[in-house]
Amino acid sequence: MVGLGLAGLVLAGCPAREDYQPPDLVYHYKDFPVGKSPTSIRVGDFNGDGFADLITSNIQGNSLSLLLGNGDGSFQDQKIMSACQEPRNIAVDDFNLDHIVDLVVACSGDNHALVFMGQGNGTFLRGTQYLVHRTPVSISTGDFNEDFLPDMVVALRNDKIQVFLGMGNGKFRVGPLYEYGDTPTSVDTIDLNGDQHLDLAVTNGGPMSNAVSIWLGLGDGTFLSPVDYKTGKRPLGVSFADFNNDHHVDLLVINGEMNTITIFLGNGDGTFQKGKDSGGDAGPNHAVAQDFDGDKNMDVAVVNIQSGSLSLLFGKGDGTFKYPPKHYGTPHGPFALASLPLAVGRGEQPGLAVVNNASNNVSVYLHHGLKVRTAESPPSTS
Repeated sequence: MVGLGLAGLVLAGCPAREDYQPPDLVYHYKDFPVGKSPTSIRVGDFNGDGFADLITSNIQGNSLSLLLGNGDGSFQDQKIMSACQEPRNIAVDDFNLDHIVDLVVACSGDNHALVFMGQGNGTFLRGTQYLVHRTPVSISTGDFNEDFLPDMVVALRNDKIQVFLGMGNGKFRVGPLYEYGDTPTSVDTIDLNGDQHLDLAVTNGGPMSNAVSIWLGLGDGTFLSPVDYKTGKRPLGVSFADFNNDHHVDLLVINGEMNTITIFLGNGDGTFQKGKDSGGDAGPNHAVAQDFDGDKNMDVAVVNIQSGSLSLLFGKGDGTFKYPPKHYGTPHGPFALASLPLAVGRGEQPGLAVVNNASNNVSVYLHHGLKVRTAESPPSTS
C-alpha cells in the first residue's frame, strides 16, 4: 500500500510534487521476531561489548524482548523478559550510577512504572514498581532537580504528568503531580530555553486539545504552567532536533490524523514559531530525526501504520522538506522506530530499527553508506 502519501499531501495542504527524485539511502536488511504486539523500541549497549542492542515493549505479551547485537546489523535470538500488564513504553538510563544501563517501563495495564536494573551482561533484575494514576503511556528521564541523579516523568492518559525524583540507588520518591491537558500521548525532555534547566514537551491527543504543551523547568524538580502550541489532529509523539541550523531546539510532532508531521521552529527562549505541516504516507505513528543524506540538514524517518511503510523526508534546512519522500515497505503494523548505530566509535551512518505491531517483529534497515563489519573484534570504548 506504499504510495498513499501523495493523496495525504494534498489533503494536508502540503506542497505538490517537485522535480525531485529522493535518494535511495537505506534497504530492508532483515526481520527479527519479538514478543506479541510490540509498541516501542530503544537502543543501548546492554552487555558491554560495544555493539548496539535493542529492547522492545510488547503490550499484548506483557513482556520485553531483548535483542543482543552482533555489530553487523544482525541480532541474536530474542530474550523474553516478563514485565507487567501492557508495557507501553520504555526509557533507558543509569539509575544507580554504576555505569550500567537500566530500564523503566510504563505499564499501561496495571498503572505502574516498573524499573529493571541492568547487570552489564545482557540481563536485568526486576526492581521497584511505582504506582501512578492512571494509564501511563510515555516515560522520559533526566535530572530535573539538578542533584546529579536521574529522575523520571510519566505521561498519564487521564490528563496528568507525574514526576519521580531519583535517589541514586535505583529507587525514586514521588515528586510533583500536574493535572493538565487532554489525553497526553507522549513526553520528552530537553533544555528548550538555554537556562541549563530541563524542560518538558508533552503531546495532548484528545479532541479538546490537539496541542503540544511546553513546560519550562525551574531546576528544582518543578515546572512552570505550560504553554500550548496547536498541532495537527491527534498528536501522538514529540521529539527534538535542529531543523533550520540556527542552533536552537525545534520540535517534531507526529499527527495521527490527516497524515502529517508538524515542525515547530524554536526561538531559543522556550517559545516556538507557528507549526509547519508536512506529509509523508498514510497514518504516521512515530518518527526520528537524522541526517540521512549527509548534507548537514536534518531529515526525518516516519513509520506509517495505515500504509505499512517507512518514509524518509529530506530536509531543506529551513524546517521544510523536499517532495516527494522516499517510501519503503514494511511488515504489518509499523508502530515505532529508532536510529540504529551498529557499534561504538566506528563512524558509520546509522540505520533504523522498526517495530511492527501486527507482525511481532523488528525490521532492520541498513544505510547504503554503512561500512558493515563483522562482530569478530568489538571496537574499543576507551
